[in-house]
Amino acid sequence: MKKTYIRLLAMGLAVLMASSLTGCKKEQSNGGEKTAAAGEKIRVGSKDFTEGLLVSEIYALALEDHGYQAERIFDIAGSSVHTSLVNDEIDLYPEYTGTGLLTVLGMDMITDPQEVYDTVKAEYEKQFQITWLDYSPANDGQGIVITKEVSDRLGIRTLSDLQAHAGEIRFASQGEFDERDDGVPAMNRVYGDFKWKSSKVYDGGLKYEVLGKGEADAAPAYTTEGQLGEKDKFVLLEDDKHVWPPYNLAPVVRDDCLEANPEIAEILNGISADLDTETLTALNAKVDLDKEEYEDVAREYYESIR
Repeated sequence: MKKTYIRLLAMGLAVLMASSLTGCKKEQSNGGEKTAAAGEKIRVGSKDFTEGLLVSEIYALALEDHGYQAERIFDIAGSSVHTSLVNDEIDLYPEYTGTGLLTVLGMDMITDPQEVYDTVKAEYEKQFQITWLDYSPANDGQGIVITKEVSDRLGIRTLSDLQAHAGEIRFASQGEFDERDDGVPAMNRVYGDFKWKSSKVYDGGLKYEVLGKGEADAAPAYTTEGQLGEKDKFVLLEDDKHVWPPYNLAPVVRDDCLEANPEIAEILNGISADLDTETLTALNAKVDLDKEEYEDVAREYYESIR
């Protein structure tokens, strides 16, 4: 995601401030160790996009509801947030199982959700002393979106269907997706060659406008994008042969923080249990399409499940 200079500066200041904060260590009172009700501080981090901000705010609200002080260290670049956790600049943040597997650990692709989770959970503990709490059903992974009109007309519901009708599809690419190993090349390997009627490169931020205007029929997407909630316009195709790894959302927490405050696990696991892909898509839509503030959307959602 492109950043302005001001946004980068703000992000840098947030991380610098985080490094000076004391978080997630039990303090002493006259009677011994303080409890969460006494205001233990937990530093909650977030990545720098809508979904990351939303979920981190939900985590913070849940912690505050149980007596903790939530110090919000938000808007950290995706390339830096894991390092911030390892370096004790934040105590926890929401991460994706596929990101942990492929980007952080640099391991080979696995497509079974439980196996991916078990792998990252074991390796993070061994390498970083970081715990993956329960993962949610919500999966923000790679996908392909098609217009509902074309989906209905050609009977396209899956990537297998799309491959069979590729010669009738105008594909709105984002350039690198055509070349990336987990993009069209991966689709070709698993499903057979996608020989599009045409393929033209568009900016990723314009794809739904392009599809909505009828200038293209299908495009790469992430599976919780807010526009996918407009089911009268767009259809997210099923990856029926599992070409892409899962990106299930889960809290990752420093071991020392969790040992000092074990209640955190139950609090955040409760959030994960309720978050599914459809719910996350709807929350993203309220911010990105309806232009509501992410703090308001997060609070409304949390109040509905508490």
